Amino acid sequence: MSESWQNHTGGNGGPFRAAHAEPEILPPEGTPGASEEAQQAYYYQPQPQQPMPPQRSKPRWAYAPATYILVGINCLVFLLMVFGGVSVVAPTPEQLLNWGADYGPYVLVLDQWWRLLTATFVHVGIIHLATNMWCLWNLGLLGEPLIGPFGMLAAYVLTGIGGNLLSTAIHPGVPGGSGGIVGAGASGAVFGLAGALIVLLKSPLLPLPKMEVQRLRKSVIWFAVLNFVIGAGTWIARTSLQIDNMAHLGGFLSGLAFAVPLVPRIGARREVFLRRRWFAVLGMSFLLLLLAFGVHSFYMGGR
Repeated sequence: MSESWQNHTGGNGGPFRAAHAEPEILPPEGTPGASEEAQQAYYYQPQPQQPMPPQRSKPRWAYAPATYILVGINCLVFLLMVFGGVSVVAPTPEQLLNWGADYGPYVLVLDQWWRLLTATFVHVGIIHLATNMWCLWNLGLLGEPLIGPFGMLAAYVLTGIGGNLLSTAIHPGVPGGSGGIVGAGASGAVFGLAGALIVLLKSPLLPLPKMEVQRLRKSVIWFAVLNFVIGAGTWIARTSLQIDNMAHLGGFLSGLAFAVPLVPRIGARREVFLRRRWFAVLGMSFLLLLLAFGVHSFYMGGR
């Protein structure tokens, strides 16, 4: 690209100078022997651009660190269980309870409410762990870029607790301090993430092609529907290993509730999003505490 300038000294026919595409590189001001015109022309020459340093691409885990941390914790707990003598394929209910599985009488009668959380990291064998971690990894890689690492951890914990709370409410087994079911696994939290994604992917502010967002949302919906059907099938067939659809449903509903305050703020300014995310976390925590108090009062109020 050529650059030109003109300098008129009054009257008609004054001197004219043009700098062409490849001008001679002239010395800067203060160089001995350089004329004033040459010094002035030097500053009109295009300066060479400095090459941009190559940018390193982030490792894949850096885009979803909380997802990898959660998968790692679940796998670590399972390894500790195995090294502690728990069966790799078919742990007993007693073994699961020793490692923090959910159980209505323990929660409601003995007030071991921490089981609602610890049960989300305990799995009933290697196949159960593998399927849950595969789902968690895929949904986490999709959801964490939308809500951030803190949002991902909060969604996992809160929806996992919500799933186990509903399971405890439906299967309390309280009258004689027995009965109920022993529940374990991350699937309540996985369904929670699915529920949250179904809401989040409705945000009009997402910087993604509309057709791609619709495709992703349909995939998540079909994932939830298919797994609900599989869970119902194990209940109808009365298989030895039952899938706790109440934990799935509780997690799914918790995920919907968690994500509602964030839409349509997903894709908005950072400070607006962070404020909404805190509202979602604190609001969901309060709701779960309220529901836990209600469940405990309903079953244990007369004791």
